[in-house]
Amino acid sequence: MNYKQAHGEFMQFHLECRSGERRGRLERGHRHAEELFLRNVWWPLRGGFADLHPEYEVLDWRGRSYFADFAFLPGHFKLLLEIKGYGAHVKDMDRQKYSNELNRETFLCAMGYQVISFAYDDVEQRPELCMTLMRMVLGRYMTAAVPEGKTLLAEREVIRFVIRQAGPVRPQDIAKYFGLDPKTARQMLYKLCDKGWLSPVKRGDGIRKVRYELARNVLNYWE
Repeated sequence: MNYKQAHGEFMQFHLECRSGERRGRLERGHRHAEELFLRNVWWPLRGGFADLHPEYEVLDWRGRSYFADFAFLPGHFKLLLEIKGYGAHVKDMDRQKYSNELNRETFLCAMGYQVISFAYDDVEQRPELCMTLMRMVLGRYMTAAVPEGKTLLAEREVIRFVIRQAGPVRPQDIAKYFGLDPKTARQMLYKLCDKGWLSPVKRGDGIRKVRYELARNVLNYWE
């Protein structure tokens, strides 16, 4: 299924689940910036919209409804995502609105939500940066349930280390961080490549493997 089809089904599903103002808010609120985030960042990173909720309603500390652009609720943590344009969130914001926004984010944190904001300019012009940051955030939380057959503690910790680095790692990086000898570190990286969790980054003649990175879309399995 391509992005356009998946996005259409995603929106139709959530529209059918809602009524009244919650449905109206989704119809009005899911606009260009939100759709651009899904197309440029979320879809390339996740390849689907499971556990993602658009225009998600929560209450602020005053008991008033607040609609986050997205909520990602896989079950074991609660992540709210905002895409902020400069004009609406900075240039046109007065002191009271600024205070309310900060208080709301603090309150949501106290209620167990993690609030992540992306600038519209980055979503539009630097989606790879947004994907890297999003991958780091998800990597911090989505490591509890590795698929059967990939549950060895040592391998899981190496994957977590690679996720936190958000870029290619060398065998000596693994050896130094975990206190291993270089040969053992290289063998662990080889095994993770064989299992499809990591990919070698080849240089020079294309034969020598000097670095390793997270395999594409591997975070889809860490749920």
